[in-house]
Amino acid sequence: MKLDILTKNDNRVVQNSIISQIRDLINFKNLEPGDKLPSERMLSEKFEVSRNNIREAIQKLEFYGLLKSIPQSGTFIANIGGVALNGMVDDILRLEDPDFKSLVETRILLELKTARLAALRRSEDDLIQLEEALNAYKEKVLNSEDAVEEDLLFHLAIAKAAGNSTLNTLMLMITPEIITNFEAYHVCDKSQARAGIIEHENIFEAIKEQDPKKAKEMMKVHFSVLYQYCYSKK
Repeated sequence: MKLDILTKNDNRVVQNSIISQIRDLINFKNLEPGDKLPSERMLSEKFEVSRNNIREAIQKLEFYGLLKSIPQSGTFIANIGGVALNGMVDDILRLEDPDFKSLVETRILLELKTARLAALRRSEDDLIQLEEALNAYKEKVLNSEDAVEEDLLFHLAIAKAAGNSTLNTLMLMITPEIITNFEAYHVCDKSQARAGIIEHENIFEAIKEQDPKKAKEMMKVHFSVLYQYCYSKK
């Protein structure tokens, strides 16, 4: 784990350095929206890093809408430049990985919405997947086994049933970090797992009954311990 963290931090330093140099290159050459950047190979040689590092930095800048790559044509400055571009790059470089509290808080906000939407939009196939995930969780808990992954798979099934691809993607993005850190932070005692069976069943029934208000309320009950954790921290 320590090695993974060091590697991740090293990669972030390299990526931020490349992003800074791309910004400096844009400023030095007075590139404007629509202008083309040098190729990945040329940037790799100029910045003395691997092409993979260059590609990752470009993809990050694309994600934030600052660059646009066109197959067989190259990478271009998007419809933003000058002071605005420099300001956005500065903001990107200041971004930090979210801490566990932030991840959990985000998860709570997302899931109150997904529970409500799932109750409104769920299909019969969604109910089958939800029930399978619920049963897998119950089996692990009743056998006194770690059920963290099964718990989260149940919640991912709810996100899928919500029928909103963006919410589903956000849940998929934050779930791995929560799985990794869940037990390390001892947010929920293992005694909470059995109570979680009833809470999961209540959420499932509300979604099955297509009662969005009840689904949201049952999700709030389920997250009461996490609420206490998030809002007791300063």
